[in-house]
Amino acid sequence: MRTFTDAKAMAKSLRQALQQKNIELSHSESLELVAAGFGFDDWNVLAAKIADEPAPKQEISFGPANPILRIFDVAKAREFYLDFLGFTLDWEHRFGDNFPLYCQVSRSGLTLHLSEHSGDASPGARVFVRMTGIEALHEELHSKNYRFMKPGLEEAPWGREVSVTDPFSNRITFCES
Repeated sequence: MRTFTDAKAMAKSLRQALQQKNIELSHSESLELVAAGFGFDDWNVLAAKIADEPAPKQEISFGPANPILRIFDVAKAREFYLDFLGFTLDWEHRFGDNFPLYCQVSRSGLTLHLSEHSGDASPGARVFVRMTGIEALHEELHSKNYRFMKPGLEEAPWGREVSVTDPFSNRITFCES
């Protein structure tokens, strides 16, 4: 329990749980039981104590990034991202007929957003992707015989890389340390 609101929610939950067992409590009685459960004389003491304690410092945590890459031709984007790179189309959105496409593609934990909207991203972006299985990816891409891209498997001081450039000049570097 961290806040006054948490304590009140506990009292409400307690009251509802007891009601299901045909034990009726008033709201104030459930507040008093919560206070007693935390070792306080009554609800007023608990409420004052909670108000005096500073809120705990929240830990900073980030989720995975979803790069937005600018595209200009849906057919070319599908050919590159779905057919060549092997991504799956998760969803797509348009605000109406004859509006730009915004979609999400993903593969093995990597999620990319592709957008025809002019304000979402600039063409020529670069995305660096850490991964495992770089040799298998390299072999897979070469087996597709995509006429516009024959990526190499390069040695870099930080790992082995396969770099691809989409039809819109966005570059993706896959790297295995």
